[in-house]
Amino acid sequence: MRLPRRVPWASLAELDQVCAAIFADENDLEAKRFAINRLSAWRAITSLPHALESTLALLVAIVQDSQAHQNIPFLSLRQSYASAIIRLVNGLVDPLQSGVYARSIAAIASQLGLPLWLVELRHAATHEDLPSLELLREGARQSMSWLLQNYWLPTLNPSTASQSKAVTLHPVEPILKQYKNLLKIITRDTSLKKRYKQEIATVFKDLDKWLAEAKVAADVMTGELGWNTTHMVENAEGNEGDEKERWALEALSDTLLEKGGLVPLSKKKRSFPSDSFSPPNASVEIWTSLLSHVQSLHPDFVSVLVNRLLIRLLNKNTNESDQSVETSSNDTSYYIGIARWLNWVVHSLVDESEVPDGDLKLDTVASLITALEPGSKHTTQTRKTLNALLESLCKGDTNLENALATLQSPEKIESAATWSSEDISVMNERLETLSSLKLADDDRESELYL
Repeated sequence: MRLPRRVPWASLAELDQVCAAIFADENDLEAKRFAINRLSAWRAITSLPHALESTLALLVAIVQDSQAHQNIPFLSLRQSYASAIIRLVNGLVDPLQSGVYARSIAAIASQLGLPLWLVELRHAATHEDLPSLELLREGARQSMSWLLQNYWLPTLNPSTASQSKAVTLHPVEPILKQYKNLLKIITRDTSLKKRYKQEIATVFKDLDKWLAEAKVAADVMTGELGWNTTHMVENAEGNEGDEKERWALEALSDTLLEKGGLVPLSKKKRSFPSDSFSPPNASVEIWTSLLSHVQSLHPDFVSVLVNRLLIRLLNKNTNESDQSVETSSNDTSYYIGIARWLNWVVHSLVDESEVPDGDLKLDTVASLITALEPGSKHTTQTRKTLNALLESLCKGDTNLENALATLQSPEKIESAATWSSEDISVMNERLETLSSLKLADDDRESELYL
């Protein structure tokens, strides 16, 4: 759930008043001074969003430049403009340079729709000779225009944010395909592993950059652009950052779950082991390295992947316009492959995550049991697959095994008049078994808050 934000304005009407003072008349200096004073007052009581901090810095430079009669040195004006532009670009880009391999400022700015020449102006002002006053004035004008279109108007009228242009996000399929081809070569001849080590490392680097790019896309699509402040560290550790990372991980997981990903495209290659409820051995050999790599850098990956596997398995697609889940699940061997990968992830990949094994397994079992409740519409093959998955997940856990045995016991339809004391005892035993399972779950939850 998205947490409410603290904002400095009492109402959108107050924010609209400041916006009009800034942008309505370019030559109205009194209105701009009013806006500077109001923004300064807001900053005194709370941290301003980065977009407002940048607007304030640019406004101060613009008003100083308009006061020619005060004989303000040109060098001072150039420094004020340059500082405001540098802070604008850095403040937008730096929070989005996540991941092990930082992306270039130009790449992130392009994704945000920020004019690339502003990035070049920022670079020149930081590392080269200070740009001319005319060039900096034009940079300030374009910066203010960008802030108006990308922060002020969407904030005042959120409906315009949903109508913004589509965010550029390169497909991840080519990266996964390249990785798959490399691993096929290595698994066929292990002596080649050293030769292709660097190429695999490059693929992992490209994948991490793609996840960082996806987080930027999530940032833009959710309308969060310009909210981050340099004074608020909770954005890096709180719910917002988690939401954007989960969105990126979900996009990666959904691509992995397409036919040709974790589950081979060819039905002939879907040869499942008979001694365990696991995916094909060849598929496990190919994808284990990539899944472990992503998990090592993104602790939430295992829970996201399990959730997306469950959605595929149980046909609970929230996007009604996307029929890919239903189409895929009609393929019996694909459906079985997804179930086996779910079992493998819970038993193998979870050890590398921060999610407690019992919690993830218990949540997965609960979802499957709910899906198999009386009255649910599943084919015989589907029920067989789900029951096999449940048995594999519960194996080795006494509480889960007892609960599953209770749920799978044959029902006896008898009238109450024929019940005996032994029947009541059996019912009480079953109740205790299910209650102990629930109490164990409650104990785990309470430990998290101690």
